[in-house]
Amino acid sequence: MKSWHIHNALSVLQDGGVIAYPTEAVMGLGCDPWDEDAVAELLRLKRRPADKGLIVAASSIEQLSDLVDFSRVPRLKEITGSWPGPVTWLVPAHPFTPRWLTGRHDTLAVRVSAHPVVQGLCDAVGALVSTSANPSGCRPARTPRRVRAYFGPDVDCYVPGNVGGDDRPSTIRDALTGRMVRA
Repeated sequence: MKSWHIHNALSVLQDGGVIAYPTEAVMGLGCDPWDEDAVAELLRLKRRPADKGLIVAASSIEQLSDLVDFSRVPRLKEITGSWPGPVTWLVPAHPFTPRWLTGRHDTLAVRVSAHPVVQGLCDAVGALVSTSANPSGCRPARTPRRVRAYFGPDVDCYVPGNVGGDDRPSTIRDALTGRMVRA
């Protein structure tokens, strides 16, 4: 991906904007996880209730350490063995992790992405909210064209690239029990 695409996305994220970008299986919507107003806008676009919580993607496990407490996880080797890749883990959140990310939960859904665009974005900006690019109740977008049909100019930046080869969004597992939450 061209560095000016990353630079443009970085500028939009720093200004509190919402971006659309390709992930392993679907197009994603993202914003700065520490920016409450940006997260509120993303949730408004998706028509998603805040209490459900969100996924945060990163390019390394270190980028997630300010949000979650890996020291409380008995299966850390299993988690790190599944990354980078399309496996999201529900990890105990730090007490100071914003509720606009965790929703009604004491955990935060996190993953280290293997998608080169997500990796490039996170290398430049750090961890990033990552949720499917669709209004709640609608099919996740797999093309930039579908994202534009859903959101038009309400998304501040469309990062180019192709969706990866996965046929469904990431698996979600509980980091404490290993239980499958979404297959």
